[in-house]
Amino acid sequence: MLKLNAVTHVYANGTKALDNANLDIPKGMFGLLGPNGAGKSTLMRCIATLQTPSEGDIVFDGIDVVREPEKLRARLGYLPQDFGVYPRVSALDLLDHLAVLKGLSQRGERKEVVESLLQQVNLWDVRKKAVAGFSGGMRQRFGIAQALIGNPSLIIVDEPTAGLDPEERNRFNNLLSEIGENVVVILSTHIVEDVADLCSRMAIIVNGRIVLTGAPNELTRSLAGKIWRKAIPKAALTEYQSRMNVISTRLRTGETVIHVAANEEPEAGFESVNGGLEDLYFATLSTSRRAA
Repeated sequence: MLKLNAVTHVYANGTKALDNANLDIPKGMFGLLGPNGAGKSTLMRCIATLQTPSEGDIVFDGIDVVREPEKLRARLGYLPQDFGVYPRVSALDLLDHLAVLKGLSQRGERKEVVESLLQQVNLWDVRKKAVAGFSGGMRQRFGIAQALIGNPSLIIVDEPTAGLDPEERNRFNNLLSEIGENVVVILSTHIVEDVADLCSRMAIIVNGRIVLTGAPNELTRSLAGKIWRKAIPKAALTEYQSRMNVISTRLRTGETVIHVAANEEPEAGFESVNGGLEDLYFATLSTSRRAA
C-alpha cells in the first residue's frame, strides 16, 4: 500500500504544483488521470524520490519515502515521460549496464535477468540494435524492461503511451496489465482510454488537487441519467455553452455533437446517453474549473 498524506509542492518561482494531495493506492493498476499541467509528473517525481515535497508524508509498506528515499529506491521501478539513451549502445548492452547500476553485480545472474526481460517485452530479436534507433513503442517497452530490473514492488510509469500508434499502445498496455497483477503500478496519463482499459482504481487531479478517487466502474455509475447528447450547428456552440454545462464537443459529419451534464433533459431534442469514463473526466474538469 502506498499512502500520500497532505502532499504539497511549491516550486521556487511560487507555482503550487501539488495542493494537499491525499491518496491510498493498493496493489494493482492505479490510474492518475489529469490534463497537461495538472501536477501529475510532479506527484510522480515526489513518489519516485526525485524531488522532495514541500509538505506532507509519503509512505510505502512502512517506508517513509520523504525521510528514507534510499529504501524506496531499492524497491522502485520508474519509467519517466522522457528518458535519454546512449546513441550507439545496443539494447542488450544498455540493459546490462543499467542492471549493474541497480546492484546486480553477479554476471551470471545479471545475464539471466537481462535476457529474460528482453524476451518479456518482446525485444529479444532486436537486442543487438541501438536503442536510439528504436521506434517510440519499442523504446517505451525498453523503458519498462529497465524499470523491472530488481523485481520492484512499486512501478511508476509517466505518460507511457503518448505518441504511440494504436498497435504499439495496445501491446504496451497488455504488458502493463500483466505486470500490474502482483505489485503497485501507478499509470500517470491524460489518455482516458488507458485508465478505462487497465485500472481497477483511479484518481483525477486538477490544478494540483486530487478531486476524485474510486473504481472507474463505480464512478461512472454516478452519471446515470445525467449525460445528454445533441447534434447542433457549429455556429450555435457558443450560445449552448452560455446556457448549459457543456462538458465536451465533437465534430462529426459537419455537425457538432455536444455532451451536457444535467439532472434532467436540458431542452427538447436531447437524448440521454450512458456516461462513460470520458464523460466523468470532462464533467469533473468542468466542475473543478467552475469552482476555481
